Amino acid sequence: MPDKNTPLAARMRPQTFDEFVGQEHLVGEGKLLRKLAEQGKLTSAIFWGPPGVGKTTLAHMIANYAEAHMEMLSAVRSGKKDLLACLARAEKRLEKEEKTLLFIDEIHRWSKTQQDTLLPYVEKGKVTLIGATTENPSFEVIHALLSRSRVFVLKSLTTKDIVQVLVFALKAEKGLGTKDIQIKKEILELLAERAGGDARVALNALELAVEAQSSENKITLSSDDIEEALQRSIMVFDKKGDAFYSIISALHKSMRGSDAHASLYWLARMVEAGADPLYIARRVLRFASEDIGMANSEAMIQANAAYDACHKLGYPECTVHLAQAVVYCAKSKKSNLLYTAYGAAAKDAKNTSHLSVPKHLVNAPTKMMKNMGYGKGYKYNPDYDGKVDQTYFPDELVGKAYF
Repeated sequence: MPDKNTPLAARMRPQTFDEFVGQEHLVGEGKLLRKLAEQGKLTSAIFWGPPGVGKTTLAHMIANYAEAHMEMLSAVRSGKKDLLACLARAEKRLEKEEKTLLFIDEIHRWSKTQQDTLLPYVEKGKVTLIGATTENPSFEVIHALLSRSRVFVLKSLTTKDIVQVLVFALKAEKGLGTKDIQIKKEILELLAERAGGDARVALNALELAVEAQSSENKITLSSDDIEEALQRSIMVFDKKGDAFYSIISALHKSMRGSDAHASLYWLARMVEAGADPLYIARRVLRFASEDIGMANSEAMIQANAAYDACHKLGYPECTVHLAQAVVYCAKSKKSNLLYTAYGAAAKDAKNTSHLSVPKHLVNAPTKMMKNMGYGKGYKYNPDYDGKVDQTYFPDELVGKAYF
């Protein structure tokens, strides 16, 4: 049984597929990943999904089923020297016919050179690689590694999934089952909802809430206890570089409110805590169109340039580029015209998907189509001086305006 000083999230890590919650499409009875693991077959893989959904846990379980040694590296904190040391140990194990599973967390944070160093060991079967990433691996993992790995997509846990995890933690002896803890179902559901699909956030918040009342013989948790614990647990996770939805929300709202100083502060809170600069850059890029848009189209260029700099330079060199984009967006004039206009257009698109494209707008590459009137009457705009009298909507929507 795990040491009681071990964090609750680690103590509750499932040991078998029957204990595992979520990802039924991968580990349900008869599914490929489960079958491979239960047969003890090691295959290199990339686990792609948000934080706290079971990527590390699945790697541990696969290593256990295969009776393989598990080496763990964090791409944030480990470099080429650490990798070479792991690979040297793996080669020594091979001499004794022992297998090694190399788990690399946040593999997208490794450079191409670091990934290239690993490649020959994977190619020759000296290690089995499992890389975990929150980023699209087709952009962040070199093709040679991807082609030798299966990509498994993990989904965010549902509120129901997280409630199940929390209930088990409250009852299990290795969890909090030795304590007399009272918590209403609706408060447990609140915690699960606020965890944002991340079981670690939920478990850590629950543990913090309990610890705050550890002197009590009987512990009763209120919604206020949970809210306070969630805030504290998010700060703890910030230091480890996981997603922190409250702070990204504060950044977004500070930029929207044109407070450049507060925006810079929230940016620094995330970056200095170890957040992935690319994650922040994507959010700023979204903001540039959603909250600024046509009020200042330069904002998207600035945000996109910052994303590109983050991709090319990485941390810490890219911090000044992120700062430039954030301050620029904060100080820029705001408009949500594009956001609301697209929303209205999307609603019409869903409700009128049965409407045909007007015949004059359809190309007619065959004689039969021409005879049927396709393309007839179309006016080629560059041939005209000034505005062309021509409709582009289906007849039922002519005259529609979204902004």
